[in-house]
Amino acid sequence: MNALGSILVDLLNLYLIVIILQVVLSWFPESGQSTLTTVKRLLYALTEPVYGPLRRVIPSVGGGGMRLDLSPLIVLLVIELILIPVAGSL
Repeated sequence: MNALGSILVDLLNLYLIVIILQVVLSWFPESGQSTLTTVKRLLYALTEPVYGPLRRVIPSVGGGGMRLDLSPLIVLLVIELILIPVAGSL
C-alpha cells in the first residue's frame, strides 16, 4: 500500500496544483491565440470532467455580473479530505 498510497498522494497533490493554477489564471482575460489561452484550455480540459457534475448539482452563488463558482473549492476540500488519511498512513 505504501507505493500505491505514495503515487495517489503525488497525483492528488498534482491535481491540487492544476486546480489552483486554473483558478488563478481564470482571473486573467484571454487574448486570441496566446500561450495563456493554450494553458487555460489545457487546465480546463483537466478540470472540467470533475467540475461539470458538481456545477449541475451546486449552482454558482452571487448576483449581478459577479458569479462565484464553488466547484473548485469543493473539489479542493474533497481532495484534502482524501489526502489526510492516505498521507497519514504512509
